[in-house]
Formats: sequence, structure tokens, C-alpha cells
Amino acid sequence: MSRRKWTTFDMLLTLFMIFIIVITLYPFLNILAISLNNAVDTAKGGIHIWPRDFTLANYQEIFGSNDLLLQASLMSVLRTVVGTITGIIASTMLAYTLSRKDFVFKGIFGFLLVLTMFISGGLIPDYILIRELGLINDFMVYIWPMLISAFHVIIIRSFMDSLPTALEESAKMDGANDFVIFYKIIIPLCMPVVATIALFLAVAQWNSWFDTYLYARGNEALTTLQFELMKILDNANISSGDITSQNAEVIAGQTNPQSIKMAITIIATVPILLVYPFLQKYFVTGLTLGAVKS
Repeated sequence: MSRRKWTTFDMLLTLFMIFIIVITLYPFLNILAISLNNAVDTAKGGIHIWPRDFTLANYQEIFGSNDLLLQASLMSVLRTVVGTITGIIASTMLAYTLSRKDFVFKGIFGFLLVLTMFISGGLIPDYILIRELGLINDFMVYIWPMLISAFHVIIIRSFMDSLPTALEESAKMDGANDFVIFYKIIIPLCMPVVATIALFLAVAQWNSWFDTYLYARGNEALTTLQFELMKILDNANISSGDITSQNAEVIAGQTNPQSIKMAITIIATVPILLVYPFLQKYFVTGLTLGAVKS
């Protein structure tokens, strides 16, 4: 069996793809290298994709300066899991309702949903609303405000609108009600978009720290990893005396704000990177291909 010969186009395409891979991975590798490099050496510059003076001092500084990191990490995982699951359930149910052609008020509710993307009450009204609902220093303050996103609902609804109506019609002829159709037919077919929205929700929940600062600062049990990392970075900036200088003063002779920032970025990013491969397969193919032959 003869092997296919490489053409000039194949070589150029391969070189181009290698170039794309390099420029895509370089920022992450650069951050990782700086986080693993000696802070005094990092201040000299010239770190690219490999640490020049390897050390774990930056990570030791982070984990050694805060006793709440383990508890905060567990809370971040909990709010991410609960927030993602409840957000998916609420968004898919609302999207399915708005996608139904026999829903009389779909136009009105659809308009109100889109309107929320353009009009916001602002920070102070939001805080007053959260306070009046009794969610201050309560775990549900992480769940209820992020339960429904108009953007997510619109994406899911658009995907559901593209599904063949013959599937629902045949299910109704077999005696299935709306709940059976939703959970047994619609949701399995919508797994690609559900997985995408789940990743959006997980990233938003995992990276969120401002809601902890506003609504849960008075309860240490509700502190999150991102909030604690932000406090560590602020302390490092204050200790350096100059948060904008690349040659910031070394803290305790071991680290500086730039090194701390890069280490924090790695700590915050790696968990999401570990989740992505499990959802990636749903981004590529649609499960409705060939489901109905017209």
C-alpha cells in the first residue's frame, strides 16, 4: 500500500497549524513558567516558556499565608456544582416552555427576557433586593441570582427550535406528556448545547468572587477560593508598595506581586481545564443528525 506524498500545501498547512498551536499555548506556558520561577530572577525579565530558576516558593507563599484556602476551595466546588446543575435545570425548562408553539404568552415572556439583557437595576438596587430576600451571608446568594441567564435561555431555545417537530408529535401519539417529552426526548437531543451552557455556568461560578465580597463577607464558612486568592494578591500588592512596577519589591525575600498573580492564575485555571475534556465531545456533533428522515 503506497503512502500518500506530502504536497507543498500540506507542508504549509502543517506549519500554519503548528504556529497556531504555539501562539495559543504560549500565554499559558509563560504564566506557568513565571509562577514556577524564583521571584528575584523573574524581576529581571526574560522568562518565556521555561522557568529559569525553578522554585515552588510562590505556591508555598499562597497556601502558607491563608488558612482558609482548603475550606474556600471546597465552597467554590460546592457552589460550582450546585449552581451549574440548578442553572441548567432552570434554563432548559424555561427555554423549552418558550420554544413551545402552543404557549400563548411566549412572545411576551420572550420580550421580557430579552429586555433584561439591556436594562439593569444597578449595584445598589441589587444589594437592596438581596438583603430584603434575606440572602446576605447565606449560601443561596450564590445560587438564586445566577439561576437564570437570558443569554443562556436564548441559546438553548434556539437549539430546541431547530429540532424536528415530528419527534414531539410521534411521542404524543404514543401517549407521552410534556414532562416525558422534555426529559426523555428533548434533553438527550440537546446535550451539545446543554454541555456548552454547563461549561459557561461552571466557569462563571468558579471565577466569581465579587458576590462573596458584597454578600457573604461576614460569614467565613461561605468564603470562596477566588475571594481568598484576591485577598492574597491585594496583600502582596500592598506589601510591595508599587503594584504597577514589574520590578516590585520582593516580599519576605521569596516572592513578588507578579509571581503571586501568575501562581493565582494557574490555581484558578487548572480546575476548569480539567473539566473541559469531559464536555468537549458534545461541542462537535449534534445528536439529532439522522433522527428524522423527511
